[in-house]
Amino acid sequence: MSIYLTIFLYVLFGFLAGIFGGLGMGGGTLLIPLLTIFCSLDQKLSQGINLVSFLVMALFALIVHYKNGYVKTKGIFYIILSGIIFSALGSLLAGILPSKILRMAFGVFLCVLSIIQVIKVVTK
Repeated sequence: MSIYLTIFLYVLFGFLAGIFGGLGMGGGTLLIPLLTIFCSLDQKLSQGINLVSFLVMALFALIVHYKNGYVKTKGIFYIILSGIIFSALGSLLAGILPSKILRMAFGVFLCVLSIIQVIKVVTK
């Protein structure tokens, strides 16, 4: 793959992940498969790239949502605390597991998420 196509794909995938992340849908749900499938990146590397890009996207999304009054701080301490604890544990687990297992687990997660979303749409 040429360097120009690679750069184009990275920019396109960053754009798409940013849009989905800004909408609150989780840009990583899109970014990780795109990087692993189309750019042939390792699962762990794709997840690492997603985490770094998520920090920037989340900051901007948080500012916009806060200004629009969509952020409530009641009970947020417990969410942040549990998020920090389980993020650390998940990172340790991801560092131990082989990329193949992570890729399969992420695929199962996406399938389950898709089924749940279809059920929600059908039952409305």
